[in-house]
Amino acid sequence: MATVLLVRHGRTTANATGLLAGRAAGVGLDQTGRDQAALTGDRLAAVPVVGVVSSPLERCQQTARFILDRQAGTPHSPVDPDLTECDYGQWQGRMLSELATEDLWSVVQSQPSAVTFPGGESMAAMQARSVAAIRRHDAAFEAEHGPGAVWVAVSHGDIIKSILADALGVHLDLFQRITVGPASVSIVRYGTSRPNVHATNTDAGDLSWLANSAPSGDAPVGGGAGHTAPPASSA
Repeated sequence: MATVLLVRHGRTTANATGLLAGRAAGVGLDQTGRDQAALTGDRLAAVPVVGVVSSPLERCQQTARFILDRQAGTPHSPVDPDLTECDYGQWQGRMLSELATEDLWSVVQSQPSAVTFPGGESMAAMQARSVAAIRRHDAAFEAEHGPGAVWVAVSHGDIIKSILADALGVHLDLFQRITVGPASVSIVRYGTSRPNVHATNTDAGDLSWLANSAPSGDAPVGGGAGHTAPPASSA
């Protein structure tokens, strides 16, 4: 089975100010976001990825570029509109503090499967198209590069949370329990029987083990031995 690394874009000025940017054009990484994306690129440099698929929005493409620039090879780097941000409709461009006073806010928090943003997309449709995109790319990369293939999907917080909820087998109404920070890396392997979630929301730590990790379709009873830790550096 292939391995997908779900990467959220780095921080933007909209994130920093509490603005719901949605699909608005011209929202790029701020300096903190660029530093976060650079660190993620450095973490993935030891992993020869076969592809970096990005949302079409600027902040994701900028984050993807930090990853691609640190790869020794030239991974396939398509843009997929099915990984774009949720269409928040009339909520787009408004402050989160203002939106929190609306009746729909509590539904977003407790029953997102029932939410359709005014003039926008339902959260159920958001999850359906993003999960389908991830599974489609995953199958294509595995067919072309084999079960050891590792690839990256650069997307948005709610998108990645919904993908992780699906992989974990939990209802969309529970996806607000999942945290996905800026430029974080989550790791999922899709198998013939079920997905395996290896990590969520990591923003530090060695990932070189992914380069030599042998996928298995069965879950190890008792938890298994884990991956081999990197050698300790000498002073």
